[in-house]
Amino acid sequence: MGQIHPAIQKNIDAFDQGLAAAGIDDYYSAGAERFRAFLDNLAVPPEFLPAIHSVEDRTIPGPAGEIPIRIYRPNDQENLPALVWYHGGGFVIGTLDIAEMNCRRLSNDTECVVISIDYRLAPETRFPGAHEDCIAATAWVAASADELGIDATRIAVGGDSTGGNLAIGVTHHAREHGPPLVFQLLVYPVTDADFDRPSYIENAEGYFLTKNMMEWFWDCYVPDVEQRKHPMASPLRASDFSNLPPAFIITSKFDPLRDEGEAYGAALAAAGVPVETKRYDNTIHGFYNMLTEEPVDEIIAASRDSAMALRQVFGTAESVRG
Repeated sequence: MGQIHPAIQKNIDAFDQGLAAAGIDDYYSAGAERFRAFLDNLAVPPEFLPAIHSVEDRTIPGPAGEIPIRIYRPNDQENLPALVWYHGGGFVIGTLDIAEMNCRRLSNDTECVVISIDYRLAPETRFPGAHEDCIAATAWVAASADELGIDATRIAVGGDSTGGNLAIGVTHHAREHGPPLVFQLLVYPVTDADFDRPSYIENAEGYFLTKNMMEWFWDCYVPDVEQRKHPMASPLRASDFSNLPPAFIITSKFDPLRDEGEAYGAALAAAGVPVETKRYDNTIHGFYNMLTEEPVDEIIAASRDSAMALRQVFGTAESVRG
């Protein structure tokens, strides 16, 4: 059966205690703004962030105004590969700061430029606003390759949770409209608005991300239940999975989203898309960028495995760090 790693369990307990201390019984009644303010305090302190060559904040044009982005460079070389990253947060929460640990680590470990996208959030912006922002930002990255010092033929996309959903949406759009993408890194992605899968039932509560939280997220971003069947919102319902970029999909054993992430991997494989789907035991949703009091083998392995997958497609696998 397995059990959650003790260091991760400590983080679950601390999160629950923090909610109680803030007087937040549940997220939906507290509201998006209050929940965002609470989570802002959980960003990794600067002293624990990996050092990196450079970080630049800027804005780019979007479909409904400027889109904030953050650019991470591992060195000053030109023509580096690039990863466009979309943070998680249920389409409702999450910021560039929340994604800081992931982006610095991925940039350093893969020697690529990482461009993190701060798309519009729900409920202020409903579906498909976040998807439109991410599609536009990715097109801008490709069109600005020379300015960014990146190789336009080596652009990958990635994201965690709903960021994985957005990355998938970008790949489906890019298949028809460009730009060409070489890879997708999907970390416990949201792929379907279906709350009846076994992993939702087994992990409905007690593991940070809950079934009730996911239902609230969907209510905020796609309140129309029928609209949730749209393949942009629920990409597992797409009719065609062929000719998409190769993928590495990370899932977590104690995660309501486990089954839909693995089902998406199976759909890609059935369509002939090269894909590896790997489940990490003793972990919960959110483990990938989790800071723990002691090292956790699964967190280390997931970081190493995703870096290796990216390096292989970027053509830099021979210099993978241990």
